[in-house]
Amino acid sequence: MQIRTGDTFDPRVIALLDHHATTARAQTAPGSAHALDLFGLRAPDIAFWTGWDGDTLVAVGALKTLSADHGEVKSMHTLTAARRRGFAGQMLGHIIAAARARGLERLSLETGSWDYFKPAVALYRAHGFVPCGPFEGYVEDPNSLFLTLDLTGR
Repeated sequence: MQIRTGDTFDPRVIALLDHHATTARAQTAPGSAHALDLFGLRAPDIAFWTGWDGDTLVAVGALKTLSADHGEVKSMHTLTAARRRGFAGQMLGHIIAAARARGLERLSLETGSWDYFKPAVALYRAHGFVPCGPFEGYVEDPNSLFLTLDLTGR
């Protein structure tokens, strides 16, 4: 997979992000969905990437800078037809490497607690993320799981 800076004006990217938001929200209780929309992904504190298998967009992912030492994984999604081929792991690895390169010491995320989100949780756990409490304005919610990764190697 080739990972490059994402173009949030590309119709293929817009379609995959729309699918991500629509399906995730359909599996989440009202008020518990935290996916960024296109406007949110264009914010200056967001780095957004796309993953390509040839000419096919297969994955997206973003890094939101929360502070000088803390970042958040956002908008991770893999094309349904491309799942179980390692693309999500490659995108997450890219986000982790970018966070380290920026000097961040911690990378966190929020995902859903429902069965639909179990594959995502397994991916994050396989990359070393561990449960944590709500961070950066999130509140305790039975529909959310909060995970974090220490990037300092401690």
